[in-house]
Formats: sequence, C-alpha cells, structure tokens
Amino acid sequence: MNILVPVVAVSPLRQRLIDEMEMRRFCRETQRNYIRDVGRFATFLGRSPDTATAEDVRRFQVEQSDQGVPVPTMNSIVSALRFFFLQTIDRPDLARKLVRMKRIRKLPVVLSPDEVARLLGATRCLKHQAALSVAYGAGLRAAEVAALKVRDVDSERMLLRVERGKGGQYRNAMLPAGLLALLREWWKVGRQEGVMHPDGWLFPGQHYLKPLSTRQLHRVVVEAGIAAGIDKRIGPHTLRHCFATHLLEDGIDVRIIQALLGHAKLDTTAYYTKVATRTMRNVTSPLDKLTVVTRRGAPGG
Repeated sequence: MNILVPVVAVSPLRQRLIDEMEMRRFCRETQRNYIRDVGRFATFLGRSPDTATAEDVRRFQVEQSDQGVPVPTMNSIVSALRFFFLQTIDRPDLARKLVRMKRIRKLPVVLSPDEVARLLGATRCLKHQAALSVAYGAGLRAAEVAALKVRDVDSERMLLRVERGKGGQYRNAMLPAGLLALLREWWKVGRQEGVMHPDGWLFPGQHYLKPLSTRQLHRVVVEAGIAAGIDKRIGPHTLRHCFATHLLEDGIDVRIIQALLGHAKLDTTAYYTKVATRTMRNVTSPLDKLTVVTRRGAPGG
C-alpha cells in the first residue's frame, strides 16, 4: 500500500521572497533566518505581512522591546524585514519605519596561544582537531568551517576557498603549512574510515553525505575547553577572535587581517585592538620617556 506524503504548498509571497534571496545568492542560513523573521512578523499581525501598515511596524518593534528580545535578535529581524519590504513587496516607506537598536558591543573572549594549543590538544578525535584548527589557523566562522568541501583545499596556492561566507561572499582564506599537513592526515584517516570522498565534505557529520553542523562544532569546543581546564566561556567563534588578535599582536597590518577575515568594514577588524594585550604591553608610555623623576615626599606628592 502506497502512503502519500502531503506536500506543503509555498505561498506566492513566500516564494517571491525566496526567489529574491536566491537571485542575490544568499546562503541557506541567511535564507532560513529571513523566512523565520518575516514569519514572526506575520504571526504578530495575524495576516499576510504585505498588508502591514507603518503603525503595525511600530507596534511590532515596541512589543519586541517590551518582551526583552535581545538587541542582536531585534537587529537581525530589522534586516530581514527591510529586505522583505524593499525587495519583495516594494514598500520603502515601511522599511524607513524600522529602527535599528544601538548595540553595546562586549569585548570578545580571547585565549592565549598556550590556551589554544591546550584546547586543540584536548579534542577527542582527529576530525575535530582538524576542524578547530581550521577555525583558528585560517580564521573561519563556524558555518564556513562546516561548509568546506575537500575540493576547497588548494594545496598548490596554499589557500582555502570559502564559498558563500557571511553575506553570500566568496573569498580565499590562508592555509598554513602545518594546517595542510593536519588536513592531509585527516584525509588519510577519513578515507580509511570510508567517510571522505574527493567531492564530499571536508568534515562530514554523522552521515558522510551531510556536513558537521555548527551545533556539533560548538559542543566540541565546549567539551575540549573543559578537558583543557579553560574556565572561560568559549565557542567556535572564539578561535576566529584568537586568530585575529594573535595576528595583530604579531604586528600584522590590520588591513591584511581584514581581508583574511572577510570583513566588509575596517572598523569591525580594528575592534580587536581593544583585546590585543600583548600589543599594549609593547607600547611605551609617555611617562616612561620623561627625564624628570618626581621625588617621594615632595610638596603636593
């Protein structure tokens, strides 16, 4: 007996939103987030979002604020709705009513080189060690690490090809010699285990046809941090922060680091100067250059 699986129909409006995102080559994660956030607005309205008014937009953002929705989440929803209003239904008047919240940016957690070495050494298997080494050695985001395929490793040019990074951008990341050696070791082991294929994922998940998920990567980092005795709150993105900060401390020009990270704005990369403690220690204070030494016990001292 055949069992018919019901097919969920996609509304024309939702399909139009998807088409607009596909045309601009948005990555799958961005598309999922935009669809979710526009759907959140539609749920608030109780009707199709293309019937929204300026007052609806205002009430929606007020309710979000009253409910204590985190600022990053609110701003992500603003991005999704702006795209929907501008590109999907051509309502720039509604897009102008959206308010982006000012975010107080916290300093990122950065590990010392010794802590990074302990973290990588505490991973439970070669695949995990290689994946985390890519995050640190090439400065990749967790989603970019998970999306790597075997063919993205360019050993001749010593590059990693990052397809559809944040914002759907393509870029090349650095491939250090030590990282290449580790990836080759993982390739041999993965081939023996039957999970590595020339056209497959560089870091397969539980099934070789699916990539390692960002959630799995986060769990790997947390478990390795505990095993390494690191009491800081860390995740895969911590290794990207460490990559940028350690390069800055080694004297690498911030514009080069910007290109390696794939940042659109220099201000984003320059933020790492606030956590580059080794750079601060190497700076001589103007006080140390003074030839006049104040005497202890002098009047007013």
